[in-house]
This record gives sequence, structure tokens and C-alpha cells, in this order.
Amino acid sequence: MLIAARDLACERDDRLLFSDLNFQLAAREILQVEGRNGSGKTSLLRIVCGLALASSGGIYWRDQPVERVRTDYLGQINYLGHHAGVKAELTPLENLRFAQALTNPRRDVDLGAVLGRLSLRGFEDVPCRMLSAGQNRRVGLARLLVSDALLWVLDEPFTALDRKGIADVEDIFLEHVQAGGIVILTTHHTTRLDGCTVKVIDLSAEVPGP
Repeated sequence: MLIAARDLACERDDRLLFSDLNFQLAAREILQVEGRNGSGKTSLLRIVCGLALASSGGIYWRDQPVERVRTDYLGQINYLGHHAGVKAELTPLENLRFAQALTNPRRDVDLGAVLGRLSLRGFEDVPCRMLSAGQNRRVGLARLLVSDALLWVLDEPFTALDRKGIADVEDIFLEHVQAGGIVILTTHHTTRLDGCTVKVIDLSAEVPGP
């Protein structure tokens, strides 16, 4: 087991979103988080990434509370939220170089090839403010491929992508998992992730009754 949530609860604005939430993931597994709007999907991802505190319970990394292994744990996370997470005045290439400086970069990665894989060839040197929403999402997703992080945490990663873009990203997820990584994601999209273990939790079912 690499990561686990134990007895996790989340309260926001005096409302309990979920409680007694438990899951664990080993290498080569994906966790798909589902639930209606307001059920706490984004809050759960932020807790996993250390960007928000749980009301109770905790996250464990390699059987240790993340508070004890914080530096190692945060170095293994690649997080992509609702927004693309790119700097509009920088080009896609510049955004990837910036991302490399903030993470444990993969060695000998070809940034041009990474962008080409996400259908951004020819746009490498165009400022991101001039790109479409889908292209900016691809730039954000390209950051996944320049880091050695084991754990990818993704909030609606397929937003603004066309059919080909979705298929390309699904292939990237599969390769990461098959290489020993883990993916935790929220999505309303029916994923095509055959060939790996996909666990599903529905936070709508975790909302306590009145």
C-alpha cells in the first residue's frame, strides 16, 4: 500500500460533506472519485494534497502519517486542479521548463515530444493567453510528463478536451499506472482505463443523513 485515507471526515461552512471515509491504493491502481456537485470531491483532493485539513482522520503514505513524511510525500505529488495551472504570458515550452524547476524532473525528457504527444506541436512558442481552453488544459496535463512524481491527483482532467484529447490523456494515465504510479481523479467522464485496477468511491453516498 502506498497511500491510504483512514476515517477521513470533511466539514465546510458548518456542513459535513463526508465522514468515516476510507480507501487505500497500491502501485498500479487508480481511484476515481464520483459524486454530485457539493459532495466534497475537490475538498477530498485538496486534503490528499495537503492543501486543506481534514476535520478528522488522516492520510497515510507508505503506512506513515503524511505529517511525519511531509517532504517525501509532497515530492511525490503532481496536482492539477480545475484550472489548467499555466501562466498565460509564458509559452507551452516555458511553462514546462517552469514546472520542471518546481518538481523532481524526469531526466532527459524531450519537452517538444511531450507537447507533440498532446497535440501541441506547432504551438510550442505561442503565449498560452493566445491558446484555446482545450490547448491550455493540454499544457497543464503535459506537466505530468516532466515529473517523476508517483501520485497524480487530478480534478476533472478531461475538462475542455475533445475526443482525441481525452483518448490521449487516458493513454498517458494507463502508461503511468502500468509503470508503477497511482492516479486519483474526479471526473464525470466514463473513462476507458482497461488493463489496470480502477477503484471507485461515490461521495454522494458518504453524505451523512440528517
